[in-house]
Amino acid sequence: MSTAAAQELATLDQAQEMGLLPEEFEQIKSILGRTPNFTEMCVYSVMWSEHCSYKNSIKWLKTLPKDGPHMLVKAGEENAGLVDIGDGLGCAFKIESHNHPSAIEPYQGAATGVGGINRDIFTMGARPVAQLNSLRFGKLENPRTKWLLEGVVKGIGDYGNAFGIPVVGGEVFFDESYQVNPLVNAMSAGILTTDKIISATSKGPGNPVYIVGSATGKDGIQGASFASKDITEDSANDLPSVQVGDPFQEKLLLEATLELANTDAIVGMQDMGAAGITCSSCEMSAAGGVGMDIHLDKVPLRQADMKPFEILLSESQERMLVVVHKGKEQIVEDIFEKWDLNAVNIGEVTDSPNIRYFNHGEIVAEVPAESLVLGGGAPVYEREYSEPAYYAEAQKFSIDQIEEPKDMVITARKMLSNYNIASKRWVWEQYDSMVGTGNMGTNRPSDAGVVNIKGTNRAIALTVDCNARYVNNDPEKGTMIAVAEAARNITCSGGIPSAITNCLNFGNPYNPEVYWQFVGAIKGMSEACRQFETPVTGGNVSFYNQTVDSDGTAKPVFPTPTIGMLGVLKDKSTHMSLDFKYKGDLIFLLGESRNDINSSEYLSSVHNVRLSPAPHFEMQEELKLQKCVQDLIKNNFINACHDVADGGLFVALFEMGLPGGLGFDVVSDSEVRKDAFLFGESQSRIVVSVTEDYEEEFIDMVGEHGIPLTLLGHVTKGKMVVDGEHYGFVQDLGDIYQNSIGDAMTK
Repeated sequence: MSTAAAQELATLDQAQEMGLLPEEFEQIKSILGRTPNFTEMCVYSVMWSEHCSYKNSIKWLKTLPKDGPHMLVKAGEENAGLVDIGDGLGCAFKIESHNHPSAIEPYQGAATGVGGINRDIFTMGARPVAQLNSLRFGKLENPRTKWLLEGVVKGIGDYGNAFGIPVVGGEVFFDESYQVNPLVNAMSAGILTTDKIISATSKGPGNPVYIVGSATGKDGIQGASFASKDITEDSANDLPSVQVGDPFQEKLLLEATLELANTDAIVGMQDMGAAGITCSSCEMSAAGGVGMDIHLDKVPLRQADMKPFEILLSESQERMLVVVHKGKEQIVEDIFEKWDLNAVNIGEVTDSPNIRYFNHGEIVAEVPAESLVLGGGAPVYEREYSEPAYYAEAQKFSIDQIEEPKDMVITARKMLSNYNIASKRWVWEQYDSMVGTGNMGTNRPSDAGVVNIKGTNRAIALTVDCNARYVNNDPEKGTMIAVAEAARNITCSGGIPSAITNCLNFGNPYNPEVYWQFVGAIKGMSEACRQFETPVTGGNVSFYNQTVDSDGTAKPVFPTPTIGMLGVLKDKSTHMSLDFKYKGDLIFLLGESRNDINSSEYLSSVHNVRLSPAPHFEMQEELKLQKCVQDLIKNNFINACHDVADGGLFVALFEMGLPGGLGFDVVSDSEVRKDAFLFGESQSRIVVSVTEDYEEEFIDMVGEHGIPLTLLGHVTKGKMVVDGEHYGFVQDLGDIYQNSIGDAMTK
């Protein structure tokens, strides 16, 4: 073998070690017209990783609906989606995952996930006003799960509390499929005036390029590639791929950025998230159809011995790339000096299609920007998919296979202490939900987080939702339910659903059964979003969420397409809470109870049946129900509203009574099995309470909408009664419900 051939083979081996496929290596050679050097190969390896390029998912993501009457910025155009909420204001919001880093180092993994998603928001010129999170872990009895949960919650709390943005909602779910690979999805929303949107675009040859914020270190190198492979027994060796965050630096960066947004100095700006300088310089250049010359030796460093590829790939936190109008440099430098942050000119925009990276005057890499980015020259694949055998098996389930519990009272208590049903108080008490005084749910709990938009009569409603068990058992229908439940939570809180962001958490895309789950989820999301007129504004895809045992067996997590939804309250006085208000109020069920325990927490935890169809769901029923509730709230005909979701009707009634220590006296449906009536999770059901003064108007309006209506009973002083049987007092069972997770964490 010749020396050249040996070098070529060695380079190919390096490329494969970096996660590049052999055909991708050949494609890079074709693009460059030569064999890439090591630094260039590093650049391609991160930019063509699944995390940055979405190469295995973009084909299907393009089928999601992106158009809507309120859209200001569509999916993929900027760092986050932007929706018009009226009064000259826009809401930027987005959800992203930080799963793999959190699996290895839960505190920093979760903390930097929060920091990164907030930067995506304020880099657009929006001030963050709310955070949410969706968390998935293995069995809570497992010591490692407790370690992960403790670290993740503390990381989110410490970063978010120091940064000063309230957590207004979230969800926590436990299942053995997440035992090694937890899911940590962070969502942020911010408000801006629509005439001050900052674009993530570079243009204007000769304009200077600045790096602002913190210095660059060796943390997070190859983080994007780390996020694009399986978790294995050796993943602890990837600890340097986990970034380290500093919320106090981020707070300074926020204020400096928003001050800069009020000047005329900025051409464009982008957060340095995945792949650091590489990603921000390539994506901004490709968006503007220009190039850049970047001088790596000018980048402020934490360590003196950093190599060019390390500077390029570092994912050190609290940094951004800013293209500045030539002649306005002093404005930028003065603002960042005021906030005691770096603002260093490291290059300039060029009229070439290439990005050139220099180190002490020597070119270390030269690559065409367009060839690196999503929607440009990055590869696009269509993976094979096939229906898994378990799906057909799940459809065979019948409720007749399950014997009803002999003692429903004991079963109800078990449900309230179930970790997936019980209060997540142990989690949310570690978050600051009141900082900024915008959270309207502090004293008025509602199905969605509601945030006051100060200086207006408006509010926004935010929620994150996904029942992954439903999605596992029927990806298309389960994802439709996730969108519908998010919309239902917005509606029950007094808002009108507006748009969604998503975080698509799945296993290995090369597994045809995993990819079948992914395709089904996209189809279900597309259909549901079209029906609700809630376009997809963006989000992210997180593949490779599975563990590989020492014998090579792969175990994917439940498919978890988390839906983050934004709704708008045009009049904040329509904010509707879920808590019962007065003893004697009438309790009604909107929607129909069914002999349906499919995929319920009750079926899974009480009867240990994991495979069954998704619960009943029919889109037109859901749409009619939500329109009815919106009109009821608008006309003040109800005084409490709560959807029937995880745990079923009994849990919904209990949650409505708990805030005020009120109970309920209800009668079941004789045509429905009692366990299905109490604990089934059939969709499109909402519980409301009504004062007798409005009973007639309420019934008439529900009739006009053609919604099935059942008078369940009335609100009591504190006793819970079903069919004359005493289930206990709300306050007593409240202790079980409130303390279940906290008690487990101290065992």
